Amino acid sequence: MDITFIPEKARLLERLKAGHFNVPDFIYVPASDFKNRKFEALETFLEKHRENFKVIARSAHPQEEFFKGGTFESLETYADTGGIEYARKRMVKFPGTVKRLSILRQQKFNNAPRIDPEEMGVIVMPFIEGTSVMAKMLENQWEFGYSPGNQKVQKAPYITRTPHDRTLIQLSEDIQKHLGFRCEIEYIISENNEIHVVQAKDISKIDILELTAIKRSIFLDGIRRIRKRRNYRERPIFLMNKKNLYLDVINKCEDMIHGCEGKAPDIEDILEVITEYETRLEDFSLKNQRFAVIEITVRDPHELYQIANHYLDEIPDLQKQLSMALHDNLYKIDYFLGEADTFIAKEKLTVNLCTHDAYGIDTVRNPLWSVYWHVDKHDKILRDFKRLGFKTEDTVGIEIGAEEKPIIYRL
Repeated sequence: MDITFIPEKARLLERLKAGHFNVPDFIYVPASDFKNRKFEALETFLEKHRENFKVIARSAHPQEEFFKGGTFESLETYADTGGIEYARKRMVKFPGTVKRLSILRQQKFNNAPRIDPEEMGVIVMPFIEGTSVMAKMLENQWEFGYSPGNQKVQKAPYITRTPHDRTLIQLSEDIQKHLGFRCEIEYIISENNEIHVVQAKDISKIDILELTAIKRSIFLDGIRRIRKRRNYRERPIFLMNKKNLYLDVINKCEDMIHGCEGKAPDIEDILEVITEYETRLEDFSLKNQRFAVIEITVRDPHELYQIANHYLDEIPDLQKQLSMALHDNLYKIDYFLGEADTFIAKEKLTVNLCTHDAYGIDTVRNPLWSVYWHVDKHDKILRDFKRLGFKTEDTVGIEIGAEEKPIIYRL
């Protein structure tokens, strides 16, 4: 196969392996091999690593380099062809489900190309237990993002410019010099502290504020100002109140079962409530490249979810449709939240971050903010939001003070 048809991920790994860097043994399996069931090379590779029982299958779509890191899937799977086929089926499915909204937004805001998921190739590597580390150079200094592996006492992801092993700095320098462009490098640090290079991505064309600010700046001699701005951002907001969604569903169910003035709703009318909500989520996210979500649910929505989910239990066929729609809605809300870069909610909200979400190159200019209030102030804060008239599509300013205390302004 001509090298221009090999995805960037596989192409750069091959260059690093040829440069004698510690790249784990790997094989690139193109989509055509899955289509034609041409697995001889894959089976030979897996036979060498059968003792590990499992491998890591990494996405390798021909156009993957035009999308931000983490858009496509990597999965642990069994070290046999069945396991690899299963992993690829998941990778092919995800662009139309889990990653559909993310891909649509990148195509609209970042000019990412249209893709055919069936062209998905796969890179197969032995599975290495350990810590994932993402490295890239910012402001002429290397930054390292750590994502600890499966540990009994789980540590949160963190960023540092002083890695646990100084070897990482020189190794990153050597890799970038060898490839000849600015790159983002992913390592796996095994349990015996061996450093494995598992991915490199060309980031030379990505505009990073820290890298261009000096070129576009004029240095003067002083400033006089009345108001100081410290950390500040402005975002359009989406007010998320799942309580209202579930109450709307419950009310429609009541009207269908017990009757109402005018024509009683049917199951299609009930499902339409859910569909319209999902459409609002998607339309908002495709309208705003960067946005914040404010969680203003007053009551625990889980209780209302269960009431809505079981309201039609006496009509099993209809209940099954409603239950499936509500279940799918939970995932679509998660996909929507995954596209936000600012969360404003009570402190119990947690955001699970993968390596790319936490400190990938695309988060440098717009890092994730999670602004919160204490649970015991919840009712008061919600009254304040209502008093000030916050609503979806408003723009808010968030200012972080000297003591890391956030202030939210409705602009």
